[in-house]
Amino acid sequence: MSIDQQADLLLGHGRRVLVGMSGGVDSSVTAYLLKQQGWDVVGVTMKVWPQDCISRAEDKCCGPQAIADARGVAHALQVPHYVVDEAADFERIVIDYFASEYRAGRTPNPCVMCNEKLKFGNLWDKARALGAEYIATGHYAIIEHTASGALLRKGRDLRKDQSYFLFSLSQAQLSRALTPLGAMTKDQIRGIARELGLKVADKADSQEICFVPGNDYKAFLKSHLGEKEFHPGGIYNTEGKYLGPHEGIEMYTIGQRKGLPGGSPQPLYVVDIDPESSRVVVGFEADLIREEFEVDRVNWLCSLPKEGKELTVKIRYAHAGTLAWVQPLENGSALIRLNEPQRAVTPGQAAVFYDGDRVEGGGWICRKLVPVAA
Repeated sequence: MSIDQQADLLLGHGRRVLVGMSGGVDSSVTAYLLKQQGWDVVGVTMKVWPQDCISRAEDKCCGPQAIADARGVAHALQVPHYVVDEAADFERIVIDYFASEYRAGRTPNPCVMCNEKLKFGNLWDKARALGAEYIATGHYAIIEHTASGALLRKGRDLRKDQSYFLFSLSQAQLSRALTPLGAMTKDQIRGIARELGLKVADKADSQEICFVPGNDYKAFLKSHLGEKEFHPGGIYNTEGKYLGPHEGIEMYTIGQRKGLPGGSPQPLYVVDIDPESSRVVVGFEADLIREEFEVDRVNWLCSLPKEGKELTVKIRYAHAGTLAWVQPLENGSALIRLNEPQRAVTPGQAAVFYDGDRVEGGGWICRKLVPVAA
């Protein structure tokens, strides 16, 4: 389907779109492009910081400066702008999830949760209240609208592609979502912002989790949970030998090398985290290699044959992707058999499945018990 045909299909449903404006260059140019295309644009910025992190969120997408920047861009573009207070739900849905995953020995992905539950979840109520039938964001991904549904594809700028973070969206969410930057590069987007004279044209991209200052998640957990809520225990090797104590399983993730006991002839890595016994199991790099793993809570965006299919699987956002056989299982899970074994397949992270540039689905990596000698 051509771009013009897609436009006709979309505009036939309604011309008002709610644009999530974070105060950055991407969402700002998103609002501009949609207005140029004839959409009735309404800008909305979510206030998501809890009160205890306002002072350290000045430079974050959840900070006061972000709201001021978004409001300034909306004024320059002559579009209405609203601020919606999502702090309570952000705390409950995203931050509490983030902390609880570490307490369960898993490594969370809060951006996926925020997209699914808030940006393309809670904002729908606001969109409907404003008479908007679509939500648009500055994600680098392509949502292709067809008469039979929506397809999610990688963005053109593969260095910035964010389709991984959108895998958990439902067909209902995708069918009412717009991502006009998907076919563009970052340089093009900054160029448009400069031509418009937008103050955010050269604003630096956020490289961190928006609510974690300095990307120090350990310090954040200590502040958010309190050290008394941690699960201290022992560090053991794969032979069951006790190597020393640790202050909490929350401080560890699969593949971690720092903060482990010394004295080994080879570097040690975290290879398993057992939340039931509060054990952190360490081993050598070879112990991190996996040939297969399971995922649960799979979200299928395209139908997959019962006998499975070979797809490209990304086991984390920065992973290049690798060919694997994806076998659907019962209870919303799937077995992933990797063509080439991969290092540090991490429980709690998302594994996203691609057929070429199209997202077929994805799920959450389950823990695989590392055998430990008695």
